[in-house]
Amino acid sequence: MKVYREILVAIDCSPVDDCLVEQVSALALQLGAKLHLLHVVHSHTLDQERFLRAEATLILDRYSQKLREEGIEVDSMIKSGEPEREILREIEEQSYDLVAMAAHGHSLPERMLFGSVSRVIRQNISIPLLLIKPDR
Repeated sequence: MKVYREILVAIDCSPVDDCLVEQVSALALQLGAKLHLLHVVHSHTLDQERFLRAEATLILDRYSQKLREEGIEVDSMIKSGEPEREILREIEEQSYDLVAMAAHGHSLPERMLFGSVSRVIRQNISIPLLLIKPDR
């Protein structure tokens, strides 16, 4: 089995992140892996960008503190743009062993309307992808 040491965790600042962080923290503890939390702000105005970035900073800081208290090495970053493009760019530029993200489980009409970040990521990376489907 491949040992995962550097895990990119795509955080979308929604309630499903709690389940995602819980799962990857257990994995990181078992493997001694470092977690890299990433949130991509997708905004249309400067005011929206500022608001979403401030909100994401609070959320990432909360997760980072919790993970450090559990003894997990963690860093966090916020980028701006289209989520799938920025996540793919981050994967290309760094050396991650695994990408973890939540699968929202949209219905077919929602997928057609909103697209699926996880689908685009899955189709365009060569490293393993861990999709966590949160309990409803």
